[in-house]
Amino acid sequence: SPQGESEVNNLVYWPEYSITACLLSAAFFGALGSSFLYGYNLSVVNAPALYIKAFYNKTWVERYGNPIPAETATMLWSITVSIFAIGGLFGALSVSFIIKVVGRRGTLLLNNIFAVIAALLLSLGEISKSFEMLIIGRIVMGVNSGVALSALPMYLGEISPRHIRGFIGQFNSILICLGVFTGQVLGLPELLGQESRWNFLFSFLAVPAILQLCVLPFLPESPRYLLMEKRDEKAAEKAFQRFLGKKDVSQELEEVHAEARAQDNLHTVSVLQMLRSPAVRWQLITIIVTMACYQLCGLNAIWYYTNGILREAGFAENILPYITLSTGAVETLAAIISGLVIERIGRKPLLIFGFSSMAVFFSLLTVFLYFQNSVAWLPYLSYVCILAVIAAFCSGPGGIPFVLTGELFEQPYRPAAFMIAGTVNWLSNFAVGLLFPFIQVSFLQSFAFLVFVVVCILGSTYLCVVLPETKNKTFMDISLSFARINKMPCPPPGHEIELTLSITPDKNGKTQEVTKMESFF
Repeated sequence: SPQGESEVNNLVYWPEYSITACLLSAAFFGALGSSFLYGYNLSVVNAPALYIKAFYNKTWVERYGNPIPAETATMLWSITVSIFAIGGLFGALSVSFIIKVVGRRGTLLLNNIFAVIAALLLSLGEISKSFEMLIIGRIVMGVNSGVALSALPMYLGEISPRHIRGFIGQFNSILICLGVFTGQVLGLPELLGQESRWNFLFSFLAVPAILQLCVLPFLPESPRYLLMEKRDEKAAEKAFQRFLGKKDVSQELEEVHAEARAQDNLHTVSVLQMLRSPAVRWQLITIIVTMACYQLCGLNAIWYYTNGILREAGFAENILPYITLSTGAVETLAAIISGLVIERIGRKPLLIFGFSSMAVFFSLLTVFLYFQNSVAWLPYLSYVCILAVIAAFCSGPGGIPFVLTGELFEQPYRPAAFMIAGTVNWLSNFAVGLLFPFIQVSFLQSFAFLVFVVVCILGSTYLCVVLPETKNKTFMDISLSFARINKMPCPPPGHEIELTLSITPDKNGKTQEVTKMESFF
């Protein structure tokens, strides 16, 4: 009966949706030593800022006998904060080369070296009486984050079944938000936000890295990487079996083989080749636009205003750190909710909703800031708008751009795509940090947020027009969705030219690839 067939289909289909302990562990511990550290570094320098500046002045006096000039102090602090983005850019530019040599999981493991070195430099800088160690530590930590934000989404996207690929991919965003919140909590005066303890805030960087080093080596490498790039079908089959929790993974292996057969060039594509390829032109434009909007939508500028708005609302200075925790809590909660609903709602609606909501709340925030000196209770509404902007960002724009970068490109293009996306991400991050205070003070003042309203509206409009939904689609299906807009020919029904792979084991147990063209009529 139809009802019986439906029940059988559900039984057959259900294993596709199950989440194994191996897959969950790879997602959590992969993100813990990667995106968590990125989020932690976004917030960790805020609490000890005054103590670090005092350390800079004390070191300067001991070296030169005079207090540090105000301009020099400002410059050193600006370098300490902003050089993190420069390190991130270096990491993003190098990730495609590292991934090619050591793989996805290997890159995450190797990247922990940067985290441990940065933790040592940042925590021992005061003892060594060297503020240069803090600056070098920040750039090394930036390199770690630049590598992590490319390698981790790639790894998560390739180990996940397509039905839960978005959910697993959102571990990246959730752990970023959890890292921000952890930095805020540990920076409280009762914990490590004291003059005698601020070094330990940076020592903590080594803890997630060491935890990842203890767990991730026992989890499998990306099966797609093993099969398509290493040509090791046995290892890929074992990886699929562990991640999916079932013995028969022939369907998953065939899906990867089908993707390989569709590629004219199975070798990894360089950035220059990718920029010249018409086959991925609109995928590339989409990722550049999405990543630029991710940084230019104004969330970084929100942190610049939060404490000032709280002061205007009449909150005492000594309770500001505790109220600011609400921003990190809302950010983490919104990211978790987004991860839970992404496979039901889809990537495209969440992105459009997030950017559109941010535009609305930025507009309201502009109005409230303009009139806040006229009405006593308006600063409270301004703070509500700040929380709403943060929640809107984390509902979609805060994590989905990284998921999309892995989904819109097939295997040969993926490393170059993440390299380009990472470059756009870090350059945009640096531009916001450098230009926004200048724009706010010199030109627009409380109207500065209208710049972000324009960015959010343009971003949501572009995504509404161009981006196809990628939920529950194979990488090949997604590529075919872009074929028409890229003006690339699609194989007509009944007449396909297929690149068939014949894989045979060699004497070492590896596989050799023989290709031939077959025409089917």
